[in-house]
Amino acid sequence: MENLKTKITKMHYTRNPEGFIFEILKFCSYFYGLGAAFKNFVYDKRIIKPKKVNAFVISVGNMTTGGVGKTPVVSEIAKYYINKNKKVAIVSRGYGGKLNNKNINLISDGKSIFYEAQEGGDEPVWLAQNTPECLVFTCKNRYKAAKFAVEKYGAEIIILDDGFQHRKLHRDLDIVLMDSVKGFGNEQLLPAGPLREGAEALDRIDKLVIVSKSINHELAHKVAKIMQKRLKLKTQVCYTEPDYVYNIKTGQRLMEGIDATAICAIGQPQQFYDFLNDFNIINTITFDDHHQYIPTDIIDISGNIITTEKDAVKLERFERDNIYALKLKTKIDVEELLK
Repeated sequence: MENLKTKITKMHYTRNPEGFIFEILKFCSYFYGLGAAFKNFVYDKRIIKPKKVNAFVISVGNMTTGGVGKTPVVSEIAKYYINKNKKVAIVSRGYGGKLNNKNINLISDGKSIFYEAQEGGDEPVWLAQNTPECLVFTCKNRYKAAKFAVEKYGAEIIILDDGFQHRKLHRDLDIVLMDSVKGFGNEQLLPAGPLREGAEALDRIDKLVIVSKSINHELAHKVAKIMQKRLKLKTQVCYTEPDYVYNIKTGQRLMEGIDATAICAIGQPQQFYDFLNDFNIINTITFDDHHQYIPTDIIDISGNIITTEKDAVKLERFERDNIYALKLKTKIDVEELLK
């Protein structure tokens, strides 16, 4: 049986939602919209000025809640600069982790990872594992963390993971991602829809990236052309494709056609399940985004489990040898993106 959060998420991506719950949420959206518009007004009019740090700051964010695919793009940008011998720091809010994000938490110094996912958060730990030589911090106050990264570690490039709405820190480049299929959902503000901000935010976007989580990227290219014409800004496509499924403890690959249960706790679960067509998925189990797994969550699942890499960082501590993760390929022309 669906919980309320799942029902609301489905409502967010239904073109013309109806019903009593939607009307209540829409009423609440007016107040949310006033708050978001006021915040943007005071920053746009320079009544409050963003704080600067002595580094080049890039924000990778989105207009909607959950599941667009920011984190792999953050990693690709970081690796691009690391290959140019730049000192790079990623700053995340650390949502879902148990660490107090009022503090500056060093998740990785580029050599060692100091926390597991349940403490540091699934996305920061994934970034630390998949972006060697990169500093990874979590902190609610991105300015404080960025300043610390510059002064303490000499960071030259700061990348904000999910930073578009965090306007306290000045950024030199605002990159916004949009899902090629989900788009802006029902185009309603939270909580009636997935939008975090209204149309006033579109003027802040420097580069728009259309994320294609599919084998066929034709739709994404059509959406990119439409959005580039509509917003009059440079737009490109990022391809996210399935690569292979591997055992999270041994690295051994899982043969196609094998029976498995698919589980995940991400913003757009159906896109993950669609990537598993080469396997015989006998059941799917969806948890809330950023769910912190406990052993009883999987104790009744017999046979193989396939999950996302974001979930795998939270499941690898369990004593079970048949949990597998889907490795995705992220293809984006980072040099073109950063021009």
